[in-house]
Amino acid sequence: MSKLIRRYSDGERLNHWALAIFFFLAGLSGLAFFHPSLFFFSHLFGGGAWARILHPFLGVLMVLSFLGLFFRLWKDNLFDERDREWRRNAGRMLRGDKAGMPPVGKYNAGQKTVFWVMVLSLLVLLVTGFMFWRPWFAPYFTIGVMRVAVLLHSIAAVVLVLTVIVHIYAAIWVKGTVRAMTRGTVSEAWARQNHPLWHREVTQGK
Repeated sequence: MSKLIRRYSDGERLNHWALAIFFFLAGLSGLAFFHPSLFFFSHLFGGGAWARILHPFLGVLMVLSFLGLFFRLWKDNLFDERDREWRRNAGRMLRGDKAGMPPVGKYNAGQKTVFWVMVLSLLVLLVTGFMFWRPWFAPYFTIGVMRVAVLLHSIAAVVLVLTVIVHIYAAIWVKGTVRAMTRGTVSEAWARQNHPLWHREVTQGK
């Protein structure tokens, strides 16, 4: 049996799952107002009035949860020269040929891109959400500004949802990845194959 390597601490995993819960709650309550055909989601929160009240608070909790992960992981998600080479070879990997992929550290360029798209999307959601949050902040902005804020908020929400779908799909597609966030460990074989530089770092020291 392959040796197991610690990838995430208990705190990081709890933080991740708290973020996931707040994401789905904020997403479902927001979808209730995205289109009339989706208004039925409001029933999960006690009706339209409660969904409208709870949505911004859930959004803030989602951002705060993400900040917990951001401060833990941002350094590992900085791009370097190896990431440029990884992107140039990404097409081969998607076709199932991993042999020519450059060795990567804890995260590859695809994972780093997902991370920073999430950062940008959540930042836009936070700022624009405050701008039309009634009755607290909306009175400070004109109708025209709030309309632009609503549009940007919706675009950022769609981008975030699509990014999370990619994140979940990639975790399922690469066998053994889900274990990292459910048990905190990965097999040494998984680490050696998918993140060889990180494997070398944690097994031999920097």
